[in-house]
Amino acid sequence: MRAFTRIYGGHPLHAVGLLLSFALVGYVVTLAGPQSLWNSDIWWKSILVWFFGSVLLHDAVLFPLYSLADRLITGIPRRTLAVSPVNFVRVPALGTGLTFLMFFPGILSQGAESYRAATGSTQEPFLGRWLALTAALFIVSAIAYFIRLILVRSRA
Repeated sequence: MRAFTRIYGGHPLHAVGLLLSFALVGYVVTLAGPQSLWNSDIWWKSILVWFFGSVLLHDAVLFPLYSLADRLITGIPRRTLAVSPVNFVRVPALGTGLTFLMFFPGILSQGAESYRAATGSTQEPFLGRWLALTAALFIVSAIAYFIRLILVRSRA
């Protein structure tokens, strides 16, 4: 096991999970057919283009940005703060990011005609609701941080 971990660089369960993920993707592509990944009429609406675009956007833009933000938060000297704010920033940011990722077509009003035809409503409230959710997550996290800070200082 130690030799495998030294060569692979991670736990053997990580390798098993990775292999299972690749097997699942292979099964889905086999089931759906490789032709379903490419839209020959409108190339930019292809699953393949969106997949590689999202990988490039994440790896080239988003990862450096949130790594920098995390370094700035974790770079605060521990002795200056009684309670670390790291998780009080990470949790609402993660909630906000995942909510945006799930609902970004509605938030950015993409497919407005299809949405109106399917529901009879507009996508107008999506952006405001997402911003309200973002504000609520960060406000609740700030309140929790200050409660924690008060509790830690009262013990000392």
